[in-house]
Amino acid sequence: MNATPTVLWSRPENERAGTPLLVIFHGYGADEADLFSLADQLPAEFTVASVRAPLQAGPGYSWFPLRNDLSYSVTAVTESAAAVELWIDTLRENHTSVSLLGFSQGMCLATTLLRHRPADYAAVVGLSGFVVEAEGDPYFDDAAVAAVKPEIFWGRDQADPVIPQAAVEATNTWMHGHVKLTKVLYTGIWHGINAQEISHVGEFLQYKVLNTQAAK
Repeated sequence: MNATPTVLWSRPENERAGTPLLVIFHGYGADEADLFSLADQLPAEFTVASVRAPLQAGPGYSWFPLRNDLSYSVTAVTESAAAVELWIDTLRENHTSVSLLGFSQGMCLATTLLRHRPADYAAVVGLSGFVVEAEGDPYFDDAAVAAVKPEIFWGRDQADPVIPQAAVEATNTWMHGHVKLTKVLYTGIWHGINAQEISHVGEFLQYKVLNTQAAK
């Protein structure tokens, strides 16, 4: 990823200072426009930045290459996350907090960023995705994650035909050992998002980010 990725913003630059930031990461083969409409359905206090992944993948883009069986290189994941982190660091001082939302492969990226510097993020939303299996990789500071116990919302459909069951089980195990988890299962969304889920995400961001900040 180059230093400044392609981003869709929910408000103009001169109106972003002092707002909480929500960075959105799309899924494999999509682009920054794919999830941008969610911005209108989430708490208006947030500035939403929907980011385009760096690698061409079919008609869209990907955060890191995926093989046919959805396996991947952990090095490719961390290189992508490191580039995104550098970009987020250029924005951080302008905002009251930074939260992340990732769909599918974007959830892998969002949780990887959290596992590198868990204290940097107010909350993470992961939809229809999984966490990277990276035991022993120094980029992932899971001991720090367990100490911080960050807030994560994880929404999925048990009938999701895309995410392998082994990845779901590994994610479930990791979540229960490391974070404060809000886990919601949906029916009929398959590998997708529906209005009920986004309503729950909005409530989660309101309670875990906005209300927490207001109480400080």
